[in-house]
Amino acid sequence: MNMSLTIPLLAFGICALLHWVALKDFVKLGILDFPERYGLKRDRLPYPTGILSILTFVSIYTFIAPWTAQTAGILSAIFLLALVSFIDDRRTVPPKLRLLVQAFVAFIIFATGSRIYTLTNPLLADGLLNLDTIDIPTTLFGPLPLWSGVFTIFWLMLCMNALNWFDGIPGQVSTLSTIGFLVIGILSISDRVNQPELALIAFVLAGICFAGFLFDFPPNRVLMGDTGAMFFGLMLGVLTIYAGGKVATAFLVLGVPLIDVLFVVIRRLAKGTSPLKGNDTNEHLHHRLLAKQWSERKIILLTATLGTLFGITALFLTTNGKIGAAIALFVVMLGLSRYSRT
Repeated sequence: MNMSLTIPLLAFGICALLHWVALKDFVKLGILDFPERYGLKRDRLPYPTGILSILTFVSIYTFIAPWTAQTAGILSAIFLLALVSFIDDRRTVPPKLRLLVQAFVAFIIFATGSRIYTLTNPLLADGLLNLDTIDIPTTLFGPLPLWSGVFTIFWLMLCMNALNWFDGIPGQVSTLSTIGFLVIGILSISDRVNQPELALIAFVLAGICFAGFLFDFPPNRVLMGDTGAMFFGLMLGVLTIYAGGKVATAFLVLGVPLIDVLFVVIRRLAKGTSPLKGNDTNEHLHHRLLAKQWSERKIILLTATLGTLFGITALFLTTNGKIGAAIALFVVMLGLSRYSRT
C-alpha cells in the first residue's frame, strides 16, 4: 500500500480506537460534559474528546514532519491552544483571556515562519498584494513583516473562532473539517500547488476528523468541545497558509461558518453587545434553523453540501471565478439568514 494512503488510514484507526476506548474510560474517569448547564435532560457524554484528535495528530505529525522552526512553532501552538481549550471546556476561561491566548498562538505560528506573504488581487497590475513591504526587527525571530503578521494572525484567529462558534450542533465541525482537509489535500497534489508533503498532512487530518465524525454525528455519543473545534480551525488556517495562501479556496470551503460569524458579529454590534460574548438569543444559523424545526442531520447536510459544492468548485476556478463564487455563497447565506429569522 502506498505510504501516502497508509498514514492517513493509520491516523483514522488510532483516533477511532481512542474514541471507542473513551466511551468507557472517560465515563470511569468522570471526564464528561455538563448538560445541566444548558437545561438538558440526558446522560452525560465523554467531553471534550477533541483532545483525542490532537493526541493522534501530534503523534503522527512528529513522525512525518521535518524538525524545523516551523514544526516546533506549530507543535508549541497546538499544545498551548489545547491546554487552554481543555481547561475552558472543563472549568471555563474568561473570553478575553481565551482571545489573548488565541492571538499568541497565531503569533507563534507566524513568528516561526508560517505566514502569508502575498494575496491575489486582480485589481493590481501584477495581480498580487505584497504583505512584506515593512519589516519589524526582532532579536528572537529576526525581521518580521508587519502586514503579513497582521493578516496571518487575523486569518488564524478567524478560522479558530469560526469553527468554534459553529460547534453548536454535534457533528457539524467534524463534517465540515473533513471536507475542508480533503479539499486542501486534493489542491496540494494538483499541478497548481504540487506539495505532496502538505497533502499527506491534510489527508491525515481528514482521517482524524472522519474518525471523530463517526462518534459525534447525531445521535452523538461524545462531544469534541472547544478543544476539538479550535484545533481543527487552527489547522485549516495553517494548511491554507502552507498551500500558498489559498485564502479564497479556504473561504469557499468554510464560507458557511465564516459568513455566519460575520452576521452574528453585526447583529451583536447593532444591539450594543460585545461580539465576543454570546447572549440568551440563539443567533447562529444552526440555532435559528433548529427553531424552524430543522433536524440536526438536515442542518449538517445543508452545510456539508454547501462546503463540498463551493470547495470543489474552487479547485477549478480562477481568482475572478472564486470572487464570483464567494459572492454567490454570500447571497445564499443572506437568503438562509432571512429565511431563518424568527
